Amino acid sequence: MTLALTHRRFAPRWHWTLLAAAGVVAFVQLGQWQLRRADEKEAILLSFAAGATSVVALPAAGELPRYQRVAVRGRYDPAHQFLLENVSHEGRPGVRILTPLLREAGTTVLVDRGFIATSGDRSEVPPVEVDAAPRELIARISALPRPAVELAPEAGSGWPRRVSFPTMDELASALGEGLHPQLLLLEDDQPDGFLREWRPDGMAPERHLGYAVQWFGLAATVFITWLVLSLKPRRSTST
Repeated sequence: MTLALTHRRFAPRWHWTLLAAAGVVAFVQLGQWQLRRADEKEAILLSFAAGATSVVALPAAGELPRYQRVAVRGRYDPAHQFLLENVSHEGRPGVRILTPLLREAGTTVLVDRGFIATSGDRSEVPPVEVDAAPRELIARISALPRPAVELAPEAGSGWPRRVSFPTMDELASALGEGLHPQLLLLEDDQPDGFLREWRPDGMAPERHLGYAVQWFGLAATVFITWLVLSLKPRRSTST
């Protein structure tokens, strides 16, 4: 009597089935999350573009949509500026210069005057001087950057003061006065600024779509692998 291989039979093992199902569900969920992130980034890009279509006066109280262009009058406070650390531009480390603007309306708003590359020596103070003459400037509404992982802020003293991912309340406490809740990004055609190439935060929608395709591809790979391994050869006997 001899054995001959004929057709295959579908005989999945339960433990491999459970692992494969968990992997497929996880990868599909990750792909769907990336699709949602792509939609969110597309909305942010539309908001960034829409904000450039008009300039409105910054109200004394209340908030405006992010990236809206605003006009504001006041005087810079050159004696109390912040050096925002742990930022970079095209791979170069540096600081962003946050300068209080004392508004004619009686409130204070924080203006991000841009990026300055540094050597990494924290004892060096970049040239951040600015006069306190009255001015009207154009800026975009934004918010302070936040880290991926919240860390305890380092204590600072003296001016200009180095800060690392502060909150607006912490900066207001350091100044000893209230601050407008939103940050202003000084437009790149305004004087007394540094490197300003403002763009929406985070990855472009296309990158999120690319990651979504990868996650869905991994889900398909796991399913196909499970299907192939579940097909067992059927043996028949012949004499």
